Amino acid sequence: MAGTLDLTGFALAVLLIELTPGPNMAWLAGLAATEGRRSGLSAVAGVALGLLANGVLAALGLATLLKAMPALLHVLRVAGAAMMVWLAIEAWRGAEKAPPPTATRRAFATGALLNLLNPKAYLFFVVVAPEFLGGRTLGLTEALTLALVSTGIATAIHLAIVLAGSRAQTWLADPARTKWVRRGFAVVMLGVAASFLAIKSG
Repeated sequence: MAGTLDLTGFALAVLLIELTPGPNMAWLAGLAATEGRRSGLSAVAGVALGLLANGVLAALGLATLLKAMPALLHVLRVAGAAMMVWLAIEAWRGAEKAPPPTATRRAFATGALLNLLNPKAYLFFVVVAPEFLGGRTLGLTEALTLALVSTGIATAIHLAIVLAGSRAQTWLADPARTKWVRRGFAVVMLGVAASFLAIKSG
């Protein structure tokens, strides 16, 4: 008989993982600092949507399929890395430009897409989630429950990052400072892209 779903243990594991620097943390901090709170909050909403979608797709078997078929995982790794490289190029090129009028909509879409292309998010449901299922098979109900818990924790942390990052806008009123901060975050995102390519399926 299947055991009880350990939501407390799962929540603690998610908290530890979310407090570890990753693509969302780096991108959200840089976005809020350079484009402001509105863009940052839109990005948080997009990230939350992407994380919830990961849970549904994992329940439908995508996470297990990616683990069983390394070629598919490789495609996802490359796509995720390409996304981070694109964001890095945008940050570098935009070092001396004001954010466009569509910045909030673009931030939302980028946040959702970034998480849909994040191979770590799918492997999380294969490697981490089963430890807290109590012998259950990851089904739609369990996946949605875990996705809601993980998304709630991640969103709280992401909101704190955006609110803290947006306070740097005044300091970044100097174009020279904005230029170097944007370029610094561009380098960080290139590092995240490299970490995506280094992920192994098992």
